[in-house]
Amino acid sequence: MSHFDVFNGDADGICALHQLRLDSPMDATLVTGVKRDIALLQRVAAQVRADDTVTVLDVSLDSNRAALVELLERGVRVEYFDHHYAGEIPTGPGLHALIDPAPDVCTGILVDRHLGGRQRIWAIVAAFGDNLPDAALALVRMLPPGLAPSAGRLQGLRDLGDTLAYNAYGDTEADLIVHPATLYRTLSRYADPFAFMRDEPVYEKIDRSRRADLALAQAALPHARYPGATVYVLPDAAWSRRVRGVFGNELASRSPDLAHAILTPDDRGGYVVSLRAPLARPAGADALCRRFATGGGRRAAAGINHLPQGALPEFLLELERAWP
Repeated sequence: MSHFDVFNGDADGICALHQLRLDSPMDATLVTGVKRDIALLQRVAAQVRADDTVTVLDVSLDSNRAALVELLERGVRVEYFDHHYAGEIPTGPGLHALIDPAPDVCTGILVDRHLGGRQRIWAIVAAFGDNLPDAALALVRMLPPGLAPSAGRLQGLRDLGDTLAYNAYGDTEADLIVHPATLYRTLSRYADPFAFMRDEPVYEKIDRSRRADLALAQAALPHARYPGATVYVLPDAAWSRRVRGVFGNELASRSPDLAHAILTPDDRGGYVVSLRAPLARPAGADALCRRFATGGGRRAAAGINHLPQGALPEFLLELERAWP
């Protein structure tokens, strides 16, 4: 019997899996990739046999429905944790699903609930990485007396979340600083996030790249401004593809009453879109993006994998209408 751990390669997916495996170590085949590589269960379906087991973390059920149903019909037991729009959840004894699309929840928080807080420090990192600072601070307040981090160490956890999140962005694995599976294997050796940041050169490498790319993005001028939203179109470069997520998070934190769209050119003559709903009203991003063929995500943050060039005016109009 084999086990497969299937996870989004961003901070939330990595930290959610890390919590589970710190609590229940298990040999597993890892299945992950760049953040937008979400059709991951299709890879698993080609490998598993009846009685194998699968854990899925931070990957849209709606986007993996057919592969999930196939696995369940073959007798595979699946444990599913996610906070994206799911649609109708399949029923059956082989599926244990903990799914909550509330805008103040990430997958790391769902795993924290599942574990009763036993690895909570990593749920805090996950929440920071998913740009949920209020949720992260709420988890900090739930830590036992004496374990709450100082202001400086709390900033370290925020930086770690941002750095793990940043590393997953890119249109291909060639854009990434470190492959998410490699990053997870390195991280998995550490129960203490501060020891990981202190002792692992890979953390410094990714963090240094994040800060350099963010400085380039901060020099960009908006493509469009609306009463309720801003739009940035970054150049066709690896750095812009890597930074669009954390840049969107920074813009959301800086201007919480506005929505923010970050676009980068893709190899099909269109754009990849990363959208943040206003932090003050964290809803509507997924609904807007699902109006386009390759769109999806969650209420507070969503995206479109390919927005054709000709569909850009429609997207801008929908954006203006969504947050007038």
